[in-house]
Amino acid sequence: MINTKITPLALVIASLSAPASANLIISEYVEGGSNNKAIELYNNSGAELSLNGYNISLYSNGNGDLTSPNNTLDLSGSLAANSTYVIVNAGSVDELKAKADIEATVTYFNGDDALILTKDGTIVDSFGQLGVDPGQEWSAGGVATKDKSLRRNLSITIGRTDATAEFDPSAQWVQFDKDDFSGIGFHGESTEPTPDPDPEPVTPLECGAAKTTINAIQGASDESPLINTIVELEGIVTADLQADDQLNGFFITSLDADIDNNPLTSEGVFIYANTTDVNVGDHVRVKGSVAEYFNATQIGDVSQIKVCAADLTSTATKISLPVADTNDFEAFEGMLVTLEQPLVVTNNYALGRFGEVELATERLYQGTQVALPGDAANAHEAENLKKQILVDDGSTKQNRDPIAYPGAGLDAYNTLRLGDSVNTITGVLGYSFNRYRLHPTIAPTFIATNPRPDAPALNEQADLRIASFNVLNYFNGDGQGGGFPTSRGADNEAEFVRQQAKLVSAITALKADVIGLMEIENDGFGEFSAIASLVKALNDEDAENQYAFVDFAVNQIGTDQITTALIYRANKVEEVGTAAITTQTPFDYSNRAPIAQSFKSLSTEEVFTVAVAHLKSKGGCRSAEGNNADLGDGQACWNEIRVAGANAYADWLNSKPTGIDDEDIILVGDMNAYAMEDPIRAFADKGYKNVVAELNGNTFSYSYSFSGRLGSLDHAVASPTLLAKVVAATDWHINADEPISLDYNLESKSDTQQASLYADNAYRASDHDPVIIDIKSEPPVEPIPEPQAPALAPEQTFSIAENSAVGAVIGTLNFSDADEAYTPVVSFVVSGNDAVTIDAQGQLILATELDYDLERKITLMVQAQDSAGNLSAAQLVFINIDKVDEKKSNSGSLGWLSLLALPLLARRRIKK
Repeated sequence: MINTKITPLALVIASLSAPASANLIISEYVEGGSNNKAIELYNNSGAELSLNGYNISLYSNGNGDLTSPNNTLDLSGSLAANSTYVIVNAGSVDELKAKADIEATVTYFNGDDALILTKDGTIVDSFGQLGVDPGQEWSAGGVATKDKSLRRNLSITIGRTDATAEFDPSAQWVQFDKDDFSGIGFHGESTEPTPDPDPEPVTPLECGAAKTTINAIQGASDESPLINTIVELEGIVTADLQADDQLNGFFITSLDADIDNNPLTSEGVFIYANTTDVNVGDHVRVKGSVAEYFNATQIGDVSQIKVCAADLTSTATKISLPVADTNDFEAFEGMLVTLEQPLVVTNNYALGRFGEVELATERLYQGTQVALPGDAANAHEAENLKKQILVDDGSTKQNRDPIAYPGAGLDAYNTLRLGDSVNTITGVLGYSFNRYRLHPTIAPTFIATNPRPDAPALNEQADLRIASFNVLNYFNGDGQGGGFPTSRGADNEAEFVRQQAKLVSAITALKADVIGLMEIENDGFGEFSAIASLVKALNDEDAENQYAFVDFAVNQIGTDQITTALIYRANKVEEVGTAAITTQTPFDYSNRAPIAQSFKSLSTEEVFTVAVAHLKSKGGCRSAEGNNADLGDGQACWNEIRVAGANAYADWLNSKPTGIDDEDIILVGDMNAYAMEDPIRAFADKGYKNVVAELNGNTFSYSYSFSGRLGSLDHAVASPTLLAKVVAATDWHINADEPISLDYNLESKSDTQQASLYADNAYRASDHDPVIIDIKSEPPVEPIPEPQAPALAPEQTFSIAENSAVGAVIGTLNFSDADEAYTPVVSFVVSGNDAVTIDAQGQLILATELDYDLERKITLMVQAQDSAGNLSAAQLVFINIDKVDEKKSNSGSLGWLSLLALPLLARRRIKK
């Protein structure tokens, strides 16, 4: 997966190229209660202005990627001279919506989000600082961006084009009260705030007076029936999250007397207020307005809070996973809930940045890892959604120190891995950023049920090991300690040293004879190249082995900034044949250019070919068209290009590009396709089977985690002859299960965390797990045991009635054969009487009619014979002939009595 670092270079270029003056500026900003959000634009020219080519973009939560805004509105039409254009949130109150020229989602901003106005891609104005999250707001000189209306000083006629510059709102803006819309729709009159009128007298709240119940506010649907209604309500505080770095409010639950019997109406709600301090257990009365804030029901614009009593307790409502439908959580929004069941960590990606962890009933897999693309994969994902819940630390501050989970705080040695578990979790259920999320009120106790694994030992049958490793943008600057930052990877030498130490730790622990690498800098094979730097570091660390790299004798492989590479232990294997590459279609762009080299084992002289692939990623879908677009079948975009790459790769390898005519070929790499997707099945159709899946008998392996779903993007596919020699195959889970906070990067970490979250070990050396393949130079042969003769139980006795039909089965012999898998019993040798035969299964079969008066017992001498001709010891077999009394059977009206007596006669014979 490509992890491109964003630098401000593009922004600087954009600001330098901006015009000296601009005709359109941001003139007013409204960040009010609930969804009361608006942006006013002003045409400060003396002529009508075309809005075509202009757009206004939102960058949330410190997003610094100019090319990837969180939301964008493309403007169109024209704007008269000295006129305004007002953009309003559709959820605003009618007073504000009445002033709108357009309603748009770009207004989903908070006080810590940046806005950028561009014309044909060039920045002409900005609000806030791109790439910076100030916490709750930007604030300076008595002017703040949260819960305020701001109007641009009339003296400002040129936009702020350096969006990365420090943002001081007091420099160009005048502050007005929250939800003051009086200036919206015109610009040019006085921006001085009018004095507030004398406040209306406030009637104190009365606990126990008539009120609106919480369940009536929540209603039975996903939206409150009382939106924008001022209400008074009462409840018990279940979670106090009023701090500035928290949610600026608290949750309450219904008083026992107010609970209704409707399972669809929630008994909890969030109160957005922090001016009156409350504590968990307080009985409070609140006056405020009902709002739907980004689809979460809450009480906003709170004017009064009264504490009626303290130290009360609330009982958490039990819920469980999976739910029947993800919308089932709506009935518990705002409530104190508990899940008393084992749950496993299924996503820890946002643990460090946002304090979030996803839990689920089990490890969750990508649909196309375990099911065919299309309906089956989509159905699998639909079930995944019912099995998970998001746990949030209740803070709005990013990159907290310490990180909330696990309990003692995350560090390089106290990790929280995917697959770790918790048995009970209790908290309040909120809704934000399109997710239901549980804010724990009792610190969860995580159990390390998925401990860090050591590197797998070489299988006892194996004498070769091949591995695949995505090294996540290993760029070494100029190779001499300088040249940073580069386009990818480490930002500076300090980060590079940390990155290299972790990679070296992982690669030396692999103890692989040949390793295919992906995402290494594509800068050739010279002394200061990335591949040369890595191999030198490996040799400096591992004195027992001699690492080398395959030199493809070009300055660059293909045209991409990253490439694949092959390194090997020269004391274990040697190169044979010619190192091969191709840049023919479909490897001229998108799919990285293939590489291959043949090797010979120094100990066994086994010859084999290793190739490395890195197929087109699943990202960048906007430009994908036709069958390369995301077709909704679970394979994302660019699937057609990946399939073409798989087919062409197999054909290229079958042409023996290294010049070595040997059928033992293995292709390793990042295929950017999960195990059941078309590219992996295309390889199989060409004869290259997925090694790990073949050995496991399933596709439950994984090398990568994305959005809380496991799957294998990294594969080893092998020719039939080489696959027959594989004795072990696995993914070494050192990266996919670990939090990203433990990687080498220094940004977004406090000074303390830069030390505590880092260790120069293998864990979180990359984002992909290595794939390890152990090979025995010759296919393993199961030892054949020493020949053993069958065995018959001695003196077996059977019975049969004298009038039984020829061909009747009398019984089955009791016999055994210790080496049955190799030489099974195929016949029986019978002597002594020809009235009975024995088939290959040991069944005794009647061969002639029997007469009790002539013969009452048949005695046989029997031997079992196996397929190798081995005979068992001879054993006697006895067959008793039972007499049938025909006279009594036909004795007229008394005949039925003889039938009743038969069992008694049989018992008497048995006793004899």
